[in-house]
Amino acid sequence: MTVLPRTLLWQRTDVHGAEHVVFDDRRGLTARGVALAAGPVPYECRYELDTSPGWLTTRFDAVAEGGGWQRKLHMERVDGRWRVTASELGDLTAAGQPNALQPGAEDPDLLVDVLDIDLQNSPLTNTLPLRRLGLITGTVEIVAAWVLLPSLTVIANAQTYTALGPGRVRYASGSFTADLELDEDGYVVRYPGLATR
Repeated sequence: MTVLPRTLLWQRTDVHGAEHVVFDDRRGLTARGVALAAGPVPYECRYELDTSPGWLTTRFDAVAEGGGWQRKLHMERVDGRWRVTASELGDLTAAGQPNALQPGAEDPDLLVDVLDIDLQNSPLTNTLPLRRLGLITGTVEIVAAWVLLPSLTVIANAQTYTALGPGRVRYASGSFTADLELDEDGYVVRYPGLATR
């Protein structure tokens, strides 16, 4: 396993939890992280993420685990298409997540336009489209592979990012909006209602 040179840590502000990531962003992004939270059920999610030098997501692996259950997800972009495999052990529904969907993507062909992974409640993954597109001014619309936690269900999700000025961008998806504060490298410093570094 390679030692990665940088690290970031976010404290959740909506529930007890945190996200810690070690990464190298000199030629795209290579990252290993862990996200944990007390709700909706207590869970830990360990993940690995790779992008191309142009910040196009090429691989995402995650293992989410809690009392009595474990789910795994592997996503890899090959020849312009996503290969998605998933597995589960135990029963997330019995652990207190009554409407938990199956892990993975029901139809990976619905992800055909997806270039970015968005791990739910992860400030790190908001950086992916910002760096890939070099957003400095204006508005961009993307479709991301939204990986729900703790189920690891994957959904194609339309998102909008609007530059608000130096170090600020508005994220929107459906009726939800949040004005994110970023550092000089495009990593979230403060995500109102979710997390802070």
